[in-house]
Amino acid sequence: MSPPLVAIIGRPNVGKSTLFNRIVGGRTAIVDDVPGVTRDRNVAECRYQRRIFQLMDTGGLDPSASEEMLTHIKQQSELAIAEADLLIVTMDGRAGLTPLDEDIVTTLRPTQKPVFFAINKIDTPKWEAHLADFYKFGHNHVYPVSAEHGTGVDELLEALFPFLPFENPEEPVTDFPRVAVVGRPNVGKSTLVNTLLGQTRLVVSNQPGTTRDSVDSMVTWEGNSYVFTDTAGIRRRGRIDRRVEGFSVARAIRALGRSDIAVLLLDGVEGVTEQDTKIAGLIEKQGKGCILMVNKWDLQPQTAETRAQYLQALQRRFPFISFVPVVFGSAFSKKTVKRLFPFINAVMTEYTKRIPTGRLNQFLQRALEKHPLPLRRGNPVKSVYMTQVSIKPPTFAFFLKHPEDVPSHYRRYLENSLRETFGFTGSVIQILIRGRR
Repeated sequence: MSPPLVAIIGRPNVGKSTLFNRIVGGRTAIVDDVPGVTRDRNVAECRYQRRIFQLMDTGGLDPSASEEMLTHIKQQSELAIAEADLLIVTMDGRAGLTPLDEDIVTTLRPTQKPVFFAINKIDTPKWEAHLADFYKFGHNHVYPVSAEHGTGVDELLEALFPFLPFENPEEPVTDFPRVAVVGRPNVGKSTLVNTLLGQTRLVVSNQPGTTRDSVDSMVTWEGNSYVFTDTAGIRRRGRIDRRVEGFSVARAIRALGRSDIAVLLLDGVEGVTEQDTKIAGLIEKQGKGCILMVNKWDLQPQTAETRAQYLQALQRRFPFISFVPVVFGSAFSKKTVKRLFPFINAVMTEYTKRIPTGRLNQFLQRALEKHPLPLRRGNPVKSVYMTQVSIKPPTFAFFLKHPEDVPSHYRRYLENSLRETFGFTGSVIQILIRGRR
């Protein structure tokens, strides 16, 4: 049984993300003074007094929205209201009750779900006089809070308490594969995740930079569960807005850091760019499994020559990840999504593979016979040993008496030999050269 979902809703710029961060207990959502910063629904698991629940942050709700982006955000908020078990309506206590607040409350009247009013920015006694306006709805669950300073948040959580189940400490923790969907702006990352989910879970627009937060979504395929993270587009450092977009890119990089596998989305029409290679380098540097997905391939001529030319461009641009599988298709296509999962499973298997020490040292002896280490003072290097020390990524320690004698090209030779012998398709391999005492 999944924990109950508590959704924070309200008009733009009333402090929903600040309240979300305060309850979660960390800076999870991006917060800025500009209205409309939150666009997608951001979900985090929370615990309070041994009770467990999921908390959802949403974009600013405007029931009369007509502009394209505002309409998208409105749809996301309406989906959140439909999915949620409990609702926290956040309003600005300093600004007082506005017509838009009244419209939102009117929208919620038909719902049978528990609704709580969080009147934010009430951090000094002088603002408490404004609370009277918010009781006009005849609602008893009105809680003055200061999300920024934490005042009143405990009282709000105490009101939620009876609706929350106890956390079961005996329930096993399942380690689902975590997959980050990364790429430069406007290559179709949110579209891919929406197709995976089978619903419009994330805001999609032709406007670059639509996704700002890194949003986790649970996906089930053939009985197996995966956590997919849609991330903000990573663009060149010089083109990043230092405020909100700077936070977004930093969040995307952190999301990559806590994932197992990265699906790097490429634009099949525009081709491979320098920024794509930098993102690929970031994936390699962080030691993640990787799959390249060429999106918008349905807009290209469907010939063997076109595919061969694109693969040749990939090989030229990504020589350091030549071991990575490539999927051609469309982020809108369910057929493409179905083809993606077997690659994810295969890469995850390689990413968590362990090689017994006995087999490793048999491999090492063959590799040394084929290409011996450089001579040391005219004598062959003896007494070498290899063992695997970790997974995610597969990491090997190569022990010998004088590690400084191992040149970089020999490390590459060992890595290529490991791949030829044991596979590791789609997975980074790390080799540590250590002195043997």
